[in-house]
Amino acid sequence: MDTYDAYRPWLDHPGTLIAALPAMLGFVPEQSMVLVTMDRNGLGCAMRADLSDDAASTARQMAEVAASSGPDLAVLVFVDGAGASCRMCNDDYRLLADEVTAVLDAHGVVLWAGHVVDRIADGGRWHCVDGCGHSGVVDDPAASPLAAAAVLDGRRLYRRRDELVEIVAATDADRARGLADLIGQAGHGGGDRPAAAARRDVEHVIAAAAALAEGETVTDGDVARIACALTDPRVRDTLYALCVGRTSDQVEALWSMLARVLPVPWRSEALVLLAFTAYTRGDGPLAGVSLEAALQANPDHRMARLLDQALQTGMRPERIRELARTGYRMAKRIGVELPPFGLRAC
Repeated sequence: MDTYDAYRPWLDHPGTLIAALPAMLGFVPEQSMVLVTMDRNGLGCAMRADLSDDAASTARQMAEVAASSGPDLAVLVFVDGAGASCRMCNDDYRLLADEVTAVLDAHGVVLWAGHVVDRIADGGRWHCVDGCGHSGVVDDPAASPLAAAAVLDGRRLYRRRDELVEIVAATDADRARGLADLIGQAGHGGGDRPAAAARRDVEHVIAAAAALAEGETVTDGDVARIACALTDPRVRDTLYALCVGRTSDQVEALWSMLARVLPVPWRSEALVLLAFTAYTRGDGPLAGVSLEAALQANPDHRMARLLDQALQTGMRPERIRELARTGYRMAKRIGVELPPFGLRAC
């Protein structure tokens, strides 16, 4: 059996691989470089970065992260506008591909090909970056098998990355300042409180998520209490368990709302909970933008860094889901009964 038989459908048809990128990323990339890894199971992960003035440094970083997961090979795709709107010329693409090749070679990973495409849409045009003379047309992204799988999994595909970022964008600076005052007035949290206090806070979060799902209003007082509770590691650990239980859809909506309204630093905790929930159900794009926002708010957040590294290296959602078992152990200690592990809403 040829070493690359598992990859042939993608390697032999660049237009098909390029058309699959929106489903892998969750949005249609523009002015981007995308590095796709492959192993014996087929496609691995897809990493994207803007085409920018420091593209060479970014390309090397992407290659280091990609190599750390031990793939067999990778394909590099540059998405740049047609004609005069192109940010770079082909020599620039080739030099960036050389940077990626050098890093991957050092780790025993093959950069199989580099492609330049003007747009990822039905009829978009691609050509090889190394001057081999190969070129072609992009397949219809909407007809990609990966796009169909994403829809069946309940994932939304976005036309642009900006639409995805808006899901976690802060929405009301005045409200955030008011919430900061309320949180300061509440003045509780931390891990030195009685277990009963932590239990009541977890129960309050569960009730707030259920109320939000029923269309009820979660008051600023409720939001401030939850923010305070997130500073207690016992509460925070237990909440990760909720992300994989029967009511995970309810708590995900709550994390999303909290991420948009809470001020820093409490906002970062809501973002990481949202990222964890999205990751465990296979929504890597939402997890990615949530983690990016969380690390902007708190670059030293340990859980955010752990999840970001796992996502960048293509760790499977089922492995990440296992982290929630710590939450179940903590729930038992503080006396909270949670939905059984692994039962998610459909």
